[in-house]
Amino acid sequence: MQSAVIVRRSMASISSSMSIKHGISLWCPQSPSLDRRHSSVIYSRSFHRRNFVVSASSSFANENREFVIVGGGNAAGYAARTFVEQGMADGKLCIVSKEAYAPYERPALTKGYLFPLDKKPARLPGFHTCVGSGGERQTPDWYKEKGIEMIYEDPVTAIDAEKQTLTTNSGKLLKYGSLIIATGCTASRFPEKIGGNLRGVHYIRDVADADSLISSLGKAQKVVVVGGGYIGMEVAAATVAWKLDTTVIFPESHLLPRLFTPSLAQKYEELYQENGVKFVKGASIKNLEAGPDGNVTAVKLENGSTIEADLVIIGIGAKPAVSPFDKAVGLNATVGGIQVDGLFRSNVPGIFAVGDVAAFPLKMYNRISRVEHVDHARGSAQHCVKALLTANTHNYDYLPYFYSRVFEYEGSSRKVWWQFFGDNVGEAIQIGNFDPKIVTFWLDSGKLKGVLLESGSPEEFKLLPKLARSQPSIDKVKLQSAASVEEALEIATASLQS
Repeated sequence: MQSAVIVRRSMASISSSMSIKHGISLWCPQSPSLDRRHSSVIYSRSFHRRNFVVSASSSFANENREFVIVGGGNAAGYAARTFVEQGMADGKLCIVSKEAYAPYERPALTKGYLFPLDKKPARLPGFHTCVGSGGERQTPDWYKEKGIEMIYEDPVTAIDAEKQTLTTNSGKLLKYGSLIIATGCTASRFPEKIGGNLRGVHYIRDVADADSLISSLGKAQKVVVVGGGYIGMEVAAATVAWKLDTTVIFPESHLLPRLFTPSLAQKYEELYQENGVKFVKGASIKNLEAGPDGNVTAVKLENGSTIEADLVIIGIGAKPAVSPFDKAVGLNATVGGIQVDGLFRSNVPGIFAVGDVAAFPLKMYNRISRVEHVDHARGSAQHCVKALLTANTHNYDYLPYFYSRVFEYEGSSRKVWWQFFGDNVGEAIQIGNFDPKIVTFWLDSGKLKGVLLESGSPEEFKLLPKLARSQPSIDKVKLQSAASVEEALEIATASLQS
């Protein structure tokens, strides 16, 4: 037998099985029109023909080589479930992760995971995927039972797209037929020269980060949270449970400016202040200061003032984790991330990207977007795998959705949960007094574009995606005259019938 087998396929032979021993996929669709029946692939449009050289002596470290997922977060977990549902996981799927754990629901890290022990914090295996959407808990044993090969704590460091191989940090050489990049984001960090790496300075993106932070919270007295977005708000709510002196610093004029209106943000700021949180708004940080032991002692602002701190948590956003794939696939210069189409195919045949790292067409609003949210991570992974394995050819049609849950620990005076659907463009109309609930509608040219509801009932929350998806015409004057959240939602719902 020759040391290598060169396999060529032409259009005439596409109807036969497109895989060979060890499950190395030989198909790379350029067109979404594909039908897979009994392991055969039929293309009704174009087929991008390529040559593959496969080592007969099997020099690759992964046994399951047909499909490889790089990444160990939400998207990887939900993709794995979809492979199982399609009957294409057992002996065919390999997941390569830099983490020591099977994929888990990452939002738990800044919510329940940070609660002190007496507040019943979340812990693994309790929040492995796919429990966030009511699915089966996919523990490490689940992956073994389903025949999915898992490679832990060994991030991919290089890719050769022509040879369809990956190299990991430990030097493993992995083969893939179809590759799904689900690497998510990395936390944005302060530069080392201004104290970004001092002891006592924390970032939170994975379980190891959260464990390190919890260890420090147990010894801290004065906490500074840098950032007024999702991470900042959720972490500050958690530190309240530890009864710590907490200050939140951010450069904007109000909390969560990407979504909240000034009046809505004021309601949340008042709630946080009632729980003892202090705010320093419109502030720029010059540097973090350290004591003789090298631990952070204060945050120095550009205006010369300082805020004492023995623990600083940085939550200033995240960056798509595109390395080492950035030179192999096309990146979107505007929103960042890997450019993909409505089926999550990159510019390179056989390579897909999902979740936070994907720059995809947001069909509803006719623009390219990159969404950092668990709902999109789940949905994009499922859509990608179904398109890859079945006759599903319709483009991803995502409705933007964001939510947050804070102050949910035992003994909290008020648990907070809001949901937003749609696009926050146009004029914002706010109804309600926050206590007990509040709703904000965004109207543009008379049409509803987005809606946010705080402390709604399950039935009310179910209305939100229907409203945002339908974009009904609404009488602004009538909506503004609503005496309660319930009445405002009734007016909006009635507009669906008109």
